[in-house]
Amino acid sequence: MKKIVLSAASLMFFNFSQAKSEIDSLSLKKDPNPYFSNSAEQFFCDACGCGAGNGSSGFESLLNPQFIGVKYFAQHYKAKENLFVNDVTQDQYFNTIQLWARVPVTEKLSVYGSLAFHFHEKKTLQGDIRINGIGDFNVMGIYQLVNSKNNIHQLNGGLGVKLPLGKFDEKGITGVNPSFQLGTGSWDYQGVLNYKFQKNKLAVLLNTDYTIKTENQKHYRFGNQWNYAATGFYQLVSNEKTNFSGKIGVQGEVYDRNKQFGEDLPKTAASALYGKLGFEVSYKKVSLGSEIMLPAYTNLASGDIEAKSRFSLFVNFGI
Repeated sequence: MKKIVLSAASLMFFNFSQAKSEIDSLSLKKDPNPYFSNSAEQFFCDACGCGAGNGSSGFESLLNPQFIGVKYFAQHYKAKENLFVNDVTQDQYFNTIQLWARVPVTEKLSVYGSLAFHFHEKKTLQGDIRINGIGDFNVMGIYQLVNSKNNIHQLNGGLGVKLPLGKFDEKGITGVNPSFQLGTGSWDYQGVLNYKFQKNKLAVLLNTDYTIKTENQKHYRFGNQWNYAATGFYQLVSNEKTNFSGKIGVQGEVYDRNKQFGEDLPKTAASALYGKLGFEVSYKKVSLGSEIMLPAYTNLASGDIEAKSRFSLFVNFGI
């Protein structure tokens, strides 16, 4: 499976997005293309996992442009258990259940919000360590900057903020992976750009975002984060009530060094590139999607952390 995902992903550097529009009292204009939604995509997920800061799950193409839903996101890493062992043997599991919603305000403006609940686990020589609890709260405004005739070209921009509701444990930063946390403990700010080209059963979607992270009350600051992605969607089945599409693509992440008391911390800058494969299906106003991500390249904690896999599953309900 890993070879299939990575070989296919390497042939694609564009992101194809497919979605079905649902019109209700808040929809201000009927989409001339009934198979693709008017949704923006970002990487606004509060899951931690990378050795340099918050990991990213991606924000799936939504088959309903306005929705409320639930998402499960899982990450698996291996880390060096101690200084005297060269192999990465310590399993680390980051699990997140996320409530999210997107609500239109005007024809071009919508508001997206998410709240996460984390349950993480890591294996150590001294025994298993588990943490669980509420994560940080994200909110973002998404604005449609460009929308050409028949929605062939669309450009969306967004600005968001993360409120530090999740607990930050100062003891957690002493391990190999300082991101073994429920939250960053800081107010963080994000900007997003999303371009979509769509025609017939195929579309191309490119995403990029940048997160500025601030110092928390413990004088710790996770490194700023840049994400980029390209994912392909192709419509396999379509009728009046049901749509089904497959997806394939790539996703990359780059992290600056963490800081403590203003000083750079070693082995905290990082980068990673993943290939991803998944599907999305909708029936009336209910949509279901899943995705698996496998690493094509990682440089986490100067090699002390190895990314293994990511998996996500979501259910959304149109509103």
